[in-house]
Amino acid sequence: MKQEEFNEIFRNRTKILALQVITLLGELKCSDALGIIRKQLIRSITSTAANFRAVCRARSERESFAKLCIVVEEADESLFWIEMITEAGFISKEKMTGCYKEAKEILKVMAVYKKKLHK
Repeated sequence: MKQEEFNEIFRNRTKILALQVITLLGELKCSDALGIIRKQLIRSITSTAANFRAVCRARSERESFAKLCIVVEEADESLFWIEMITEAGFISKEKMTGCYKEAKEILKVMAVYKKKLHK
């Protein structure tokens, strides 16, 4: 697979995941605790997508690697917040299963990509 094709696929996947999470969380009733978790999850999932776009537009390999480090960190944080929001009972695990699986796969792919760039 060419780099441009890989970039396009993951630009779309990260953006679609962010939109799915925003839509699911928008359906929930508000409370103080939920508001904090919702804000953190939306922030981390959208940051994953935005920073991957930055990876694709990086001016150097060092800049690309730095942004990719952020992508991996934010993707991992997104998994944490998905776990928190489901384990706290604000949304069912069944509703978040697809988002969790996709976030986990994105994290795995980006971690491997990061290792590849670091060599």
